[in-house]
Amino acid sequence: MDLAFLHPLYEHPGPWASVYVGTSRHTQDTPHERRLTAQALSRELSEQGADDATCRAVRHALEGLEHSSEPHGRAVFARAGEVVLDPPLARPPRRDSAHWAPLPHTAPLLELAGEDPVCVVAYVDRRGAAFELRTALGRQDVGSVTGRQHPIHRTSTVDWSERHFQLKVENTWEHNAAEIADALTVCQEETRADLLILVGDDRERRSVHERLPQRLHDLVVEAPHGTGSRLLDEDVERIREQHVRQRAERELERFLAARQPDPEGRSGAAEGVPALIEAAREHRIEELLIRPDGPDAHREVWIGEDPDQLAVRRTDLKILGEQHSWPARADDALIRSAVATGAAALSVTPADPVAEPAGGLGALLRWA
Repeated sequence: MDLAFLHPLYEHPGPWASVYVGTSRHTQDTPHERRLTAQALSRELSEQGADDATCRAVRHALEGLEHSSEPHGRAVFARAGEVVLDPPLARPPRRDSAHWAPLPHTAPLLELAGEDPVCVVAYVDRRGAAFELRTALGRQDVGSVTGRQHPIHRTSTVDWSERHFQLKVENTWEHNAAEIADALTVCQEETRADLLILVGDDRERRSVHERLPQRLHDLVVEAPHGTGSRLLDEDVERIREQHVRQRAERELERFLAARQPDPEGRSGAAEGVPALIEAAREHRIEELLIRPDGPDAHREVWIGEDPDQLAVRRTDLKILGEQHSWPARADDALIRSAVATGAAALSVTPADPVAEPAGGLGALLRWA
């Protein structure tokens, strides 16, 4: 997950209100129920010590969702009487919740907002292709490409006199595949798609796939549907879920490999709160790996005003020269540091506990 969209949360000091609310339920009574939910969550923030202005800002933001048709939910982050960020969620939270703490509680976003790949579906045939953007909010046509229209069909004859014509057909297919690949590359850059789904006959899909830049190959899935068919929403959702699982598995494999020390005893991975805090202070984290229910995720650490001011103990911050400090969850403190240094983060729940970072928190490092 690219954490850049969280930057506004770390441009201001805390404390912060962090609220997660589901909007997947839609009935005749929904507006009334959501109004009650807004009041209850605002009251919960007040009981945790939030100021009146921030409670009102959160309540007004949640009341604005009374008639929302959003399929999953929304997170709301507020401070000093102002909502700073309210991203939509890609899947509903297990329950509505409100938190008041020195740092925004962003860790749930890794599960609820981070892993919903933006897809471009390319419907490919010999004449060209049409591109369709699929997100959690629906579908949208995002362009097309028309290649050469003649000749595109082989003849059934095996007469040697037809070889020249057949060669022209091959050249047309190759030309069109290259044009489609170029247009799809541009489309991916403009939409920042995480996943490219090629739909069409085997040969056309393969020809386009082979001509895409190497950097996009891991993003491509070929769907076994005939030319001209349209992928159903459940088809796209299944491919998305498979893509998310495979990416998490690849990152865990990288983590396991990096966990092993090199001949000089250096490791390209870190795990456990003390090692991660040291790596965060030194700006060495490339990607955080967080198991949402890991025992170390909510472990208390200490933070200062700046993202790289964090420590296991309060006295450690004083030794580092930090005069002001506050307790915070380990996962939220590490995410703040990751945002500041341009690191990524990923929610992982491996099937094999051996592959899991110790305590549910780990990182791939930029250098050992």
